[in-house]
Amino acid sequence: MNATNTVKVRPSRMYRLSKTIRTDKFLLLMVLPMFIYYIVFRYIPMFGVYFAFTDFKPGRMWQSNWVGLKHFMEFFRSFYFTRVLRNTVTLSSLSLVFSFPVPIIFALLLNEVRVKHLPFKRVVQTVSYLPHFISVVVVVGLLRNFLDTRHGIVNSIIMNMGGERINFFALPQWFRPLYIGSGIWQGFGWASIIYIAAISGIDPQLYEAASIDGASRWKQVWRITIPGISQTIIILLILNLGGIMSVGFEKILLMYSSATYETADVISTYVYRKGIQETRYAFGIAVDLFNSVINFILVYSANRISRRISSISLW
Repeated sequence: MNATNTVKVRPSRMYRLSKTIRTDKFLLLMVLPMFIYYIVFRYIPMFGVYFAFTDFKPGRMWQSNWVGLKHFMEFFRSFYFTRVLRNTVTLSSLSLVFSFPVPIIFALLLNEVRVKHLPFKRVVQTVSYLPHFISVVVVVGLLRNFLDTRHGIVNSIIMNMGGERINFFALPQWFRPLYIGSGIWQGFGWASIIYIAAISGIDPQLYEAASIDGASRWKQVWRITIPGISQTIIILLILNLGGIMSVGFEKILLMYSSATYETADVISTYVYRKGIQETRYAFGIAVDLFNSVINFILVYSANRISRRISSISLW
């Protein structure tokens, strides 16, 4: 008997790449605009990090003198360093603590609605999504109208109940509740979409089996629904922790004033004042780079902790 040895020749990498392009060309065309967007607006601007270590001057940027860590040390020794760092961490942490659970709770409650022959769930979902599409400028304008000292409905109610008018936007202690509360109202419906999708992917037979065994609705939620979406919750929590140093700059800029700097001034607004208004571009880049490094450390640490505890991670 003659034995023939067949040698399998693996296709080259270029051949596999060209075959993938031919096979998935329409899908790749759909992804191409997003790919170009990230290259142009996310990766190319990274070269600007170089100017954080120079004495940057417009008009002769590449001739700027190298100063090393001068701007970083100036920021660390600044009187404002402790304040903006404290406000950034406090505002982000409070937003995470109060805002993160709300869409999860909303999705769980909406999943438990058993109204038949009525578009109740769809109406509730649609109404909850709408604030997400309202501009931040409009949201802050609504807040200012409702909380206006003279004609605002909130102060009118306070006066009718025998209280005194409150200038909400001039008192530092009111900034955080207004910022966090309006953020929850505007974002919880939109943020719940991914949790609702995750809940819809749970096998209905698990609920049927639990019901047959006599499990109450609460036990079904606790034993089936929450574990079923736990991976989604952990991944989104990691992503949120990675952005804990990035507070909504536009909203704070619209809401705060010199009277509320004590609790409202954060790193992003400090960068705006120093880098744009005072034209200290290199200093602003250095402060923003410090902010980005802290964000990276947080998301990396959260990912490692999650992988050790629950074996769930982003990478």
